[in-house]
Amino acid sequence: MAHEHKLEIFRGLVKFKSNKSKIWGVLIFLSIVTAIEVVLGIYKPEIFMHTWISPFEGGFFATIGNIILSPFVYMKPLNLIFIVLTIVKAYYIAWDFMHLRDETGSFRKMIVWTGVFLICYIIFILLQEGGYVFGVYNAEDALIKRDF
Repeated sequence: MAHEHKLEIFRGLVKFKSNKSKIWGVLIFLSIVTAIEVVLGIYKPEIFMHTWISPFEGGFFATIGNIILSPFVYMKPLNLIFIVLTIVKAYYIAWDFMHLRDETGSFRKMIVWTGVFLICYIIFILLQEGGYVFGVYNAEDALIKRDF
C-alpha cells in the first residue's frame, strides 16, 4: 500500500495541504531561484565581479592557506553565488520531485556521497588539466601561441 508523502518544505517551515499544492510550491521556489540566477547573469553587478580577498603572500602558512582557500574564497563572488544556487536547485529537485526525502537514510547517503565524490573528482581533473594547458600556452618555449 502506498504511503503519504511529507507535505512540507524547508524542514517543515512551509506546509501544504496536498501533493499538488506542494509541487506548485516547490516549482515556484525553483522558479524564483532560477529568476535570480538569470537576472544576475544578465546584469552582472560590478560588486560581484571582483574577488573580495586577495591571496596571502609569503611563507609556508600563506601557501597552505592559499591552497585551502583558493577554490572558494578567491573566486569571483558571482561564480560562487551561481554554484550555491545551482546546488540549492539540485537539492530541492532531488529531495522533493524525486521523493528522496521518503527513502531510507542509507539510500540517501549513497546517492549524495556518490555525487559529492564525482564533483570533487571533476574539480580535481579540471584543475590539473587547466594547469597543464596554462603551462603549454605560457611556457617560454611553448610551441602553441595565442592567436585568439
